[in-house]
Amino acid sequence: MTTGGVPVRCPVCRHEQAYAPPAFPCSCGAPVVPPVAYGAAATPVTERSWADDWVTVRCGSCGREADWPQPEVGCACGAVLRIPVLTEAVSAPGPDLAAPQPPPATAPAPRPAFRPVPVRSARDAVTTAALYLRWLGYADVRDAEAGPESRAPSGARLTARGVLAHVEPSARPASLRDLECAWLTALTHEVTCVCFALSDFTPEACERAAELGVPLFRIELDGVPAALNGAADELAARGA
Repeated sequence: MTTGGVPVRCPVCRHEQAYAPPAFPCSCGAPVVPPVAYGAAATPVTERSWADDWVTVRCGSCGREADWPQPEVGCACGAVLRIPVLTEAVSAPGPDLAAPQPPPATAPAPRPAFRPVPVRSARDAVTTAALYLRWLGYADVRDAEAGPESRAPSGARLTARGVLAHVEPSARPASLRDLECAWLTALTHEVTCVCFALSDFTPEACERAAELGVPLFRIELDGVPAALNGAADELAARGA
């Protein structure tokens, strides 16, 4: 789903093209489109970091702030261009946020269907895990802070309020060690442990997850995480 395009000129080859940023699903169900800065100069991506790959956008419907992938577009010359986003960005249209009206406690809005983004790279797999955690209802999903207690043996880790997720974005199945290290870290911080893998999990990891009650999800190439055990089925059904 896209909104109207904006002109983007490549600073490398001077080629100009129209770009329309994708819409992402807010947990309230409304589409969130990062408002790109019309006419602002795009910059080539030479290095990647978590801070540069995400942008905070406030939903114009419910006022909730969340981090979404920074808009990027590929140029015919081979350059990858990062598209600037308006600061204090709000995805419009939306109601007056000065006096938000919360939904009745007795009749919460149903959770919308998860809207996947196709997985073409390891980075896409981590992004899918982050989007899925937000869809489940976890707030402030971010890359785990650097430190001995949060560094994964392999793959990546995501944290949010009340959860720690391990993501294995390679073709290697997530191992028993990956699972146990993530579970022990989550136990130390008294949060829920969830594990994602692009390929799969080893049989030993699956058995241990069943014993510990750790939800396991396999990230399909269409961008939809598939629940692999009962704990994952339960988490997907009830949310955070």
